[in-house]
Amino acid sequence: MDETTTFPAQQPAAVGASTPLAGLAGLAFSKGHGTGNDFVLIADAGDAHEVTPEQVALLCDRHVGIGGDGLIRAVPSRFLPEGRALLEQDPAAEWFMDYRNGDGSLSEMCGNGVRVFVQFLITEGLVDLAQGQTLTIGTRGGVKKVVRTTNGYAVDMGPWEFIFPREATSKAMDALVSADGLEVARPGLSVSMGNPHTVVALAELAELSATQLFKAPVVEPKPVNGTNVEFVVPAEPLVEAGVGTITMRVHERGVGETQSCGTGACAAAVAIRHWAGPTAPNDWHVKVPGGVVGVKFFPGAGGREHVELSGPAVIVASGTLS
Repeated sequence: MDETTTFPAQQPAAVGASTPLAGLAGLAFSKGHGTGNDFVLIADAGDAHEVTPEQVALLCDRHVGIGGDGLIRAVPSRFLPEGRALLEQDPAAEWFMDYRNGDGSLSEMCGNGVRVFVQFLITEGLVDLAQGQTLTIGTRGGVKKVVRTTNGYAVDMGPWEFIFPREATSKAMDALVSADGLEVARPGLSVSMGNPHTVVALAELAELSATQLFKAPVVEPKPVNGTNVEFVVPAEPLVEAGVGTITMRVHERGVGETQSCGTGACAAAVAIRHWAGPTAPNDWHVKVPGGVVGVKFFPGAGGREHVELSGPAVIVASGTLS
């Protein structure tokens, strides 16, 4: 259901006091989500509203702001150094997904956010995209190709890679992960999907439910730029009709636990398929608290294997900061 809502651009404060959001008064925004992973979205065709990290954190606060796992600014790629570099690779990447985590920190990519970003561009009338057509967009994780499907969008997330390849191939693990609710540290496998992930397999759903993600799990060794952590339970049986199924919870850098993580779903499928061995399938269903996303592996350019992420995207509200 679409709603139009007006949110105050200031927190309660002393009369006459300015606040970090005061300069954003009158700015239009939307709120959207992909399988429960939610975002504040701003269209900035003229690059006039670069939101500061402090402003992002306030807008994404669920008590005094709009609330969201992150903020996405839609800006033409030509205005950003990263975007101009991508335009040299692919001139079709006209729009750039300028994404920040809920705490204001920059993030390379967000798989659910990409789908919501494209839905936002369509809703705002900034692009036309019919079912079956492809849109090219720029992200800090590189150029992404997004296809509009009957049930949402499918995104070529690009190639995956192990962050510590020697350990991943020789020992099938490269880290130990501790979290509240787990009695002992568990082995993890670190995967890059343009952003870092560490995947931990658990034996059963009860163990997954008991894992507490109020604070960040401890990962040793931790990737240089930090890591998102996925706790995953393989289905029993793992594969039916050629499709693998796993259930996942995730703690995201700079956010905390979220209802879904698109790049995390891809990383989880990479890890479980690696552990399952050469007979594991290329098609996966990943169950997250916010729904189900699809993950598919396919040959990409240059012989590297790519990952496709598919799922819904919904714009649920729009309004103006006052």
